[in-house]
Amino acid sequence: MRACDMTATPPTDDQAMRDNTRRNDEKSFAAQWAAVQDAASAVAMLAGYAPERPSTKERSFPALMHDAGGMRMELARNGVADLAAVLQPGLTALLAVQARGQNASAPAKALWAEYKAARDALLAFAPERGRMGPQRST
Repeated sequence: MRACDMTATPPTDDQAMRDNTRRNDEKSFAAQWAAVQDAASAVAMLAGYAPERPSTKERSFPALMHDAGGMRMELARNGVADLAAVLQPGLTALLAVQARGQNASAPAKALWAEYKAARDALLAFAPERGRMGPQRST
């Protein structure tokens, strides 16, 4: 028979529920970020640009923002939702233009430029991570 650790307190139902909610929020945010990246790749293709290889910061953006938490996370969530709200109808319109046999590269280039500016602003908002921790100034 195994001995039980009687000093550890089991998680409460409230704590387990908060942990589960946080994991679901993290998954949802990461999925939305991935969907934005996929839509942006399609826009880049329509613009005639070669696909970009995502940076380390871009790949780890959801985790960085969850680690930052608080107001940063809320602002990041809103920024990604705004970016998705721009990309979805924009991509739909570009695909409709292309389906009619017209050249969609000029509007795709404009949407790509808007996406890159918004993406770069979001990535600049994420804290730096490295072997020495976040960058600090004196």
